[in-house]
Amino acid sequence: MRYLLLILVMASTALAVEPSEMLDDPVLEARARVISKGLRCVVCQNENIDDSNAGIAGDLRVLVRERLTLGDSDEAVMQFVVDRYGEYVLLKPRFSAGNMILWFTGPLLLLFGGIAAMVFIRKRGASTPEEGLDADEQERLARLLQD
Repeated sequence: MRYLLLILVMASTALAVEPSEMLDDPVLEARARVISKGLRCVVCQNENIDDSNAGIAGDLRVLVRERLTLGDSDEAVMQFVVDRYGEYVLLKPRFSAGNMILWFTGPLLLLFGGIAAMVFIRKRGASTPEEGLDADEQERLARLLQD
């Protein structure tokens, strides 16, 4: 019984692309699958439209296949979808001036954090006294301990 449940759960994502959505031409269908793997389901967010059972994902799969049958190139299909839904629909965002801050913020924060940690550690090491107390300090300490 457990194995049947496991098979059904795993098959649910495998059957996201409906047979009615598939193209008769295997070359076009293969191109549609490649494009679909790079497009994010706007409902599921971190799932591509091929694996998503959401209604909008089905609509996007149909749209991709319609554009391919009209003769669009893979890049033209991707651009058409991006023009309609924005760059958010891409699972791997493009490197552009508009999203450069997203690409560089993480590495820059890591670099600045490392530099700050090194400065802190060096300052902390430099502030520890390397020698003992001088004569005046020893005399003052002795007086404090006697009182």
